[in-house]
Amino acid sequence: MGIRILGDHPDLPDAEVPPSSVPPRFHTGRLPNSKAGDGKPRLLLMGQRRSGKSSISSVVFHKLPPSETLYLETTTRIKKESMHSFMDFQVWDFPGHLDYFDPAFDVDNIFDEIGALIWVIDAQDEYLEAIQRLNTTILNLQHSYPNINVEVFVHKVDGLSEDYKSDTFRDIIQRVQDELSDHGYENAPVSFYQTSIYDHSIFEAFSKVIQKLIPQLPTLEALLNSLCSTCHIEKAYLFDVLSKIYIATDTSPTDIGSYEICSDYIDVVIDVSEIYGWERTGENQNGASELEETGNKDAESLITMERKGNNYLYLREINKYLALICLMGDDSPADKKALIDYNVGVFQDALTQVFPRADREMPAVAPEV
Repeated sequence: MGIRILGDHPDLPDAEVPPSSVPPRFHTGRLPNSKAGDGKPRLLLMGQRRSGKSSISSVVFHKLPPSETLYLETTTRIKKESMHSFMDFQVWDFPGHLDYFDPAFDVDNIFDEIGALIWVIDAQDEYLEAIQRLNTTILNLQHSYPNINVEVFVHKVDGLSEDYKSDTFRDIIQRVQDELSDHGYENAPVSFYQTSIYDHSIFEAFSKVIQKLIPQLPTLEALLNSLCSTCHIEKAYLFDVLSKIYIATDTSPTDIGSYEICSDYIDVVIDVSEIYGWERTGENQNGASELEETGNKDAESLITMERKGNNYLYLREINKYLALICLMGDDSPADKKALIDYNVGVFQDALTQVFPRADREMPAVAPEV
């Protein structure tokens, strides 16, 4: 096992454009509709009434137990929330009854800074009207915002049988694509996901959405690939610990089982750190002790390695917002942990170069969730 994963890395590129030999499967993270260019993408949650938009936002970003979403009130106005983590972004929850293209609304104000339009369709309800409104929205946006990412969450699939779930999913995709094609809009950049707040599918879907907004994603994947190759790691995820969204993984095939194991482990770590965690201190320019204000230092240097069936589960905090979780087989047993720690340390150093603004702009205190 080697002890370095990258060698010297003085100038890591952002790698905003994937290699030409690989078909693009994500946006570069540069927001084509952003005038301010502040790097804070906006996620718009849209769809019919009672489709589950507010429940999704509450479960993913506020850790509300899914069973308690039954008591959420119907959204009657646009709810705007700012999320501060490894990347600042906004989530706007739109009431289902609004006509966004009514002259009373400032369309430019809504869509100028968009990162992704997430359209939620209730798979357990009649969805023809939802599809019609979705296609109308896409076609209206094509004139001024042709590069908008449209993400369709076919939601509440947990209540459907496997066969009916698959048939419904295929039917929705076909209807959306056929209608757009009839209007001359071929190969629309629309992605589809089957989601439920009662399992990990909603976090998996949001992970895919967020990854499209990260310009450094190809570089992150290359770093994780190198780490996996050097340390004989089967699968590695870089998690946002607040939302359980993974912002990057290596390019080996991803299965929901490994993601579920890592996601559940994140919950354990958060619960433990809330009980036994401590405030970090540093020294200011005058030598006085003060609370650490930077977000890209070792959080609490939490490193664990635990046996899970036939795999080892390795966790290392990268900073107070990001954690690296790796699944390893018997060829990387615990007696090689010191070398793995070193290689992960090199990965962590490289990560600070990939996110150069992290040291300056990450908030010192995590938001309540």
